[in-house]
Amino acid sequence: MKNIVLLLLTTALFASNNTNAQEDKSRRPSPPAKINVDLKSGASISIDYSRPSIKGRIIGKTIEPNDGEVWRTGANEATVFETNKPVKIDGKELPAGKYSLFTISGKESWTVIFNKTWKQWGAYDYKEKDDALRITVKQELAEPFVEKMNFNIDAEGRVNLLWGDRKIGFNVE
Repeated sequence: MKNIVLLLLTTALFASNNTNAQEDKSRRPSPPAKINVDLKSGASISIDYSRPSIKGRIIGKTIEPNDGEVWRTGANEATVFETNKPVKIDGKELPAGKYSLFTISGKESWTVIFNKTWKQWGAYDYKEKDDALRITVKQELAEPFVEKMNFNIDAEGRVNLLWGDRKIGFNVE
């Protein structure tokens, strides 16, 4: 009986330690990042994402995104875009709240998707019917080359995604 109790306690301790290790997202190959900005308009926006690296791979061939497919726009959990007030994204209304941020890459333009199901892993559970907003943005050249995917936001509300030699952006007001 003592052996069974000891085995159960050991198993519980191992499971507890394993769960804690999994929750330490900073140890992931694509570590998390979060950017928070208070806009001049009075809205606060944040983007919570994981930062995949290129590592010699080719975007659209050996690493996501693939042309025409919905991508989680990062790694691990879906990227989360949050605003505390209703905003306009490139002139289109988006209510206050949390959204998963997905993209569909193209050769010259990308579709940026704000999906109502903000808490999900990757794009595995993505459902188009839950999209709150879709916009199309032009792809630009990122200079210099950006090894780890990165978002930046200025006080005017310009949001840019930079990764490899690609740059896409949209305006939040």
